[in-house]
Amino acid sequence: MTYSEDWIERYSRHIILSEVGGDGQQKIGNAKVLVLGAGGLGSPVALYLAAAGVGTIGIADNDVVDLSNLQRQVLHHTPDIGRPKVESAAEKMRLINPDLDIKPYQQMVDSSNIMDMIKEYDIVVDGTDNFPTRFLVNDACYFAKKPLVHGAILRFDGQAFTIVPDEGPCYRCIFPEPPPAGSVPNCSQAGILGSVAGIIGTVQATEVLKLILGKGKTLTGRLLVVDTLDMSFRQTKIRKDPACPICGENPTVTELVDYEWVC
Repeated sequence: MTYSEDWIERYSRHIILSEVGGDGQQKIGNAKVLVLGAGGLGSPVALYLAAAGVGTIGIADNDVVDLSNLQRQVLHHTPDIGRPKVESAAEKMRLINPDLDIKPYQQMVDSSNIMDMIKEYDIVVDGTDNFPTRFLVNDACYFAKKPLVHGAILRFDGQAFTIVPDEGPCYRCIFPEPPPAGSVPNCSQAGILGSVAGIIGTVQATEVLKLILGKGKTLTGRLLVVDTLDMSFRQTKIRKDPACPICGENPTVTELVDYEWVC
């Protein structure tokens, strides 16, 4: 395949990597990735995937930009306050890389639309901030056999792991059911150091690129936990739970469920 001089220059730092090269960069360009959430985690994920040249990027969020978002949601700028987050996000991604196909979804993800939304994508990224959506996304990706890159943040901490259906554990292998309402504080109640979102989001983006390239060892079967107050990074091995309600030996979750919304 013949590559243009602009293409070679734009991706030159990728191309000189033996693990990527021209063929690997073409794989990145052919990939389709859906980012769920255009907030603290979705911002660095979307920016780095766009910069990397992921050819098709979907981004879903039903919220608008608020002043309190700007401390960590680097996709959005002060003039964007009041705009739909997906509109603001798509604009910034196109400014970074105008050759990409950016598909905004200004809607809440639920059991009625998620299967249609994820079916055209190769990989899904969970940048959401509530447990019902995390469980819904996990279940939908398991049913659709789509790799899922999970991330979560709170206060000074973050976590990430990668779920490849039938190859490793899923989210429910760790957390079988959502926590009771009110038992876990959200970011507006407990706070979040803005830069923590950048750390976890860039880990998620890196996991996506490794999945596309088929290189390296992903966080499948490993939960990465980051404590930025200690600046410690630790990994916990996660095994498939034979009693998992969705991917276990006798599944009890056989269809998508919309749980009561709890942060």
